[in-house]
Amino acid sequence: MSAPLQTIRELLAETTRTLSEAGVPTPGVDAALLIGFVVDASRGRVQAMALTDASAEASVVDRVRALAARRAAREPLQHITGTAAFRSLELAVGPGVFVPRPETEQVVQFAIDALRAAAVPEPIAVDLGSGSGAIALAMAVEVPHARVIGVEKSPDALPWTRRNFEVSGAANAQLVAGDLGDSRLLAELDGTVDVVISNPPYVPDDAIPRDPEVRLFDPALALYGGPDGLDLVRAVSRTALRLAHPGALLVLEHGELQGEAIRALLTGDGWRAAATHPDLTGRDRATTALRP
Repeated sequence: MSAPLQTIRELLAETTRTLSEAGVPTPGVDAALLIGFVVDASRGRVQAMALTDASAEASVVDRVRALAARRAAREPLQHITGTAAFRSLELAVGPGVFVPRPETEQVVQFAIDALRAAAVPEPIAVDLGSGSGAIALAMAVEVPHARVIGVEKSPDALPWTRRNFEVSGAANAQLVAGDLGDSRLLAELDGTVDVVISNPPYVPDDAIPRDPEVRLFDPALALYGGPDGLDLVRAVSRTALRLAHPGALLVLEHGELQGEAIRALLTGDGWRAAATHPDLTGRDRATTALRP
């Protein structure tokens, strides 16, 4: 066995410095997570190893440095590790699929609460534009008596969606390959769905995201929503009106400046009680409405 080149503490400091110089927003956190990925340890365990001056083998140092170089190039941490945490789930992610965001964990709570409150033995939820499957699988796992259908059309995202549905073990979750704007989509469910939820592409076509992780690595199909960013929101509204029964809930995630426009759009389509809700940072993040 080769002698260690340095300690975990030194490796953590070096990696943090590398990521900080590259402009990574949370260099210390990402450094600990990269080291943890290599040594199969939690972030807390890595910090404990650093405090006790645990040694780092040469192979560990080399691999962490290689991964840190990728992260310094602003490749998403989740692409490097191959996983993304979402509520109680660990999802497989990578090129071609949108990486789920922490703020969506709060958005899906609206749907979960509505499913739990539904006065039927098997409430039905549809997630339009499922991506990694984060929203659909969170609903299925946390409301096991619900029937949940995730819809995704991207040929690049679907392998990730399928993998996550299979690994989740959620027998009440079904994946459908289809276009959320298709007038025939899930026609057999017309007028029966209790909750429709979507985190659709909502970035206007000319609003290029600032963050390199988003701009360079998130799939365009999951980001851009037409000239005003609302093309897919309009499609979701139409499809949801057809699928939902009277009194059913629609939940839409969107950008912080889009709440007013989305409320007007939904009200114009016939939805009632449209309301916009802030995330934990105080930014508008989701709009809900009820099927008349």
